[in-house]
Amino acid sequence: MGADDARGEAKGEVRDGVALTNLDQPLFAGAEASKRDLVDYLDAVADRLVPQLAGRPLSVVRVLRGQKPFMQKNVPKYTPPWVRTVTLWAESSRREVSYALCDDRRTLLWFANQRAVEYHPTLVRADALGEPTHLVIDIDPPEGEAFASAVAAALLVRRALADAGLEGAVKTSGAKGVHVFAPVEPASAVDVAAATRAVAARAERLDPRLATTAFIREDRAGKVFLDSTRAGGATVAAAYSPRIRPGVPVSFPVPWDELDRVRPGDFTLRTAARRIAEDDPWAALMPVPRPLDADLVAEGHTIPIARVQAMHEGKRRARARRDAGSGDGA
Repeated sequence: MGADDARGEAKGEVRDGVALTNLDQPLFAGAEASKRDLVDYLDAVADRLVPQLAGRPLSVVRVLRGQKPFMQKNVPKYTPPWVRTVTLWAESSRREVSYALCDDRRTLLWFANQRAVEYHPTLVRADALGEPTHLVIDIDPPEGEAFASAVAAALLVRRALADAGLEGAVKTSGAKGVHVFAPVEPASAVDVAAATRAVAARAERLDPRLATTAFIREDRAGKVFLDSTRAGGATVAAAYSPRIRPGVPVSFPVPWDELDRVRPGDFTLRTAARRIAEDDPWAALMPVPRPLDADLVAEGHTIPIARVQAMHEGKRRARARRDAGSGDGA
């Protein structure tokens, strides 16, 4: 049994056949919310959140009492048999991972009872693993920088998308930045990843004083980072997902013409559900999928993969430091 399922430690309740326990426990330090608040919020937005998660391998970030948050990809052994899963090979860990598919309210409630706060689906569906459904740019302003700089960078990305015949929707990340999602017609994962790199590079060229694609933090020189690595089997926090931050902000969709009038703290575990009680802005704001421009893809294939390039550059710099140290001692 899970930490919050075991032994019926505290009086709870049952929703949709899911036993919910320890609901009045604090969620995490700084949340100013209880586990009940999390469960109530996720239950209230289930019909908005589940469509984004359904059929997609899911990673969650859980925060157990007295422990640091951790990302869970592999479902635990005590997972109920009615939770649908898919087993995939994880190249990074060189093993098979059994991912949950959160296809319904019942599964979402079970995750909520496991103190799963954040919900990170893949950009691919389990039945079409080679075809990402969206091109995503994760826009991350530097520490201490105003949210306005992320907004300005998002508008650069919007222009770069439009120049390539694509259209995107934008949401707060729930942290300090924003996510731009552009739905694409079926294309290979390598081509979508290449197009993502090209969009980021084109946006950077529109205003290199503001934005950068430099993956290594020390090379960003205080600029907004346009992260093009959310591609292929990568995950991104879903719209309406809470985040493990003080006050429990929620990743929330915003119309482009209102983006400069909001702040991430406007959308929280306590306020977000009311805003979407009557409609689903993420679904309403999401454009129809567009085909990838051939020139965009071709350009992207000339741009090195950021993580790989950063790894090689890190090794080169480490060697240079070692060589410099050896020279000093000669």
